Amino acid sequence: MGIAVLASLGVTLGILIFFVGLTRPRKDEASAQTRVTAYGSGIATLEEIEMRKPFSERVIKPITAKLVGMMAQRTPQNSMEVIRRKLDLAGNPSGMTVSDFLGLRLFGALAGFGGVTLVTWVLLGPPFPVKLLAPFIAGFMGFNLPNMWLGGKISARQKEAVQAMPDALDLLTISVEAGMGFEQGLTKVAEKWENSLTLEFRRMLREQQLGKSRRESLRAMADRLDVPDVSAFVAAIIQADQLGVSISRILQVQSEDMRTKRRQRIEQQVAVAPLKMTFPMVLFMMPALWIIILGPIVPLVSKLMNK
Repeated sequence: MGIAVLASLGVTLGILIFFVGLTRPRKDEASAQTRVTAYGSGIATLEEIEMRKPFSERVIKPITAKLVGMMAQRTPQNSMEVIRRKLDLAGNPSGMTVSDFLGLRLFGALAGFGGVTLVTWVLLGPPFPVKLLAPFIAGFMGFNLPNMWLGGKISARQKEAVQAMPDALDLLTISVEAGMGFEQGLTKVAEKWENSLTLEFRRMLREQQLGKSRRESLRAMADRLDVPDVSAFVAAIIQADQLGVSISRILQVQSEDMRTKRRQRIEQQVAVAPLKMTFPMVLFMMPALWIIILGPIVPLVSKLMNK
């Protein structure tokens, strides 16, 4: 029992140190330029300047970076590409890289394992099989929890883009018909709203300013969103460029098509709503109705049965 307590406390302490190392921001005064300047002016030695840095930057960050690096080296390249693809689809939340995501999964596994170990071995007294298996199950769940979080981010981002597409196309069509160019119309749309679709419009415009062609930037935007409506819009614009068709006419057709699809999606949701409402009604409302209707009869039936 004593060994288990010490082990659980050690794991929990390690998790806390790991978390602090990941979340503590860097300080500008600890930069290499500051250290070199201070050393050159004779104010302090390199060792003294290094010791002035926070403990998290001197010890914890190198350890966490090494652990994440070892984990990245042992992760297959295909899995790394899948993670990178998912991060792109999620919009790279908080500027997260593949290494950051692997570190998050490692932290989730350690947090789940250490926390459940502390609860089962120290605070509670479940049977031995539960003590043995629960920490590993919790660690496995903590390891996969970032995947679920990332999947939710992707779904929310794609749903937001689908909802914003009809209104964005309407404004883009009006802007182009008013005499603006295609890129100018996209700039107008990006200034009007702040959502996943307009953010991708801004990124696409920046890529064009950096030298990418319209076709390449449009295809890259469609790949980052992976939404059928956006892919159809991009394919239509690229085809219009290749065939020399008026973009204004293409935008009118696409705008009408998007409005039709939005109306069909709303009608589909309305049609499914009664079926979704059936289960909550059966589970929550019907028992209450039965209690209200049959409740007064229960005392009378019990009296009759006692006689």
